[in-house]
Amino acid sequence: MTTYPVLLVHGIFDTGARFSKMQAALHARGFNPVRAMNIVPSDASISMEAMAGQIQAEVRALLQSIGAEKVDIVAFSMGSLAVRYFLQRLAGRTVVRRFISLAGPHHGTLTAYLGRGAGSRQMRPKSEFLRELNAEADPWGDVEMFSFWSPYDRTVIPPSSSILPQAQNRAFSVLLHPWMVSDRQVIDAVTDALQSPR
Repeated sequence: MTTYPVLLVHGIFDTGARFSKMQAALHARGFNPVRAMNIVPSDASISMEAMAGQIQAEVRALLQSIGAEKVDIVAFSMGSLAVRYFLQRLAGRTVVRRFISLAGPHHGTLTAYLGRGAGSRQMRPKSEFLRELNAEADPWGDVEMFSFWSPYDRTVIPPSSSILPQAQNRAFSVLLHPWMVSDRQVIDAVTDALQSPR
């Protein structure tokens, strides 16, 4: 099996350690390397643009370390929006093969009104940031896009905000938002999506 390097991007108030179970499962399925990065700070006090810059640097370092040309990215929640900016505005489409979003608030979430930082404001429904990203007619180029979400999510409100146009969308019966990263069915779906033929 030919695999690509995998970068894991966490959500708000979190670290790459959130992906420990998924990272171990991917390693067991033959993926290598699988790197879980840390966004600093992770409290949404910085903008999505700044987070995307950190992702861009991590992707470059990962590709250079093994001499690869493409990377696969799996991102959770807030991290999904930062990855989207990287793809759509920082030429990430040229170096990313597949992107899997887990419970990403692609059309905003009402819970973002609880935060006051730049990133929180950008995650609010109908924010200028989201309007501009979602208005793009051909946002993904050759990147294969997946969005996995749960209709029971109470952090992404409404949960249907995770449905991403022009992507392969799939709903999972996961009861809590953080469990989208550790649920066995979701992990199996992630590994299958990364392994499947184009």
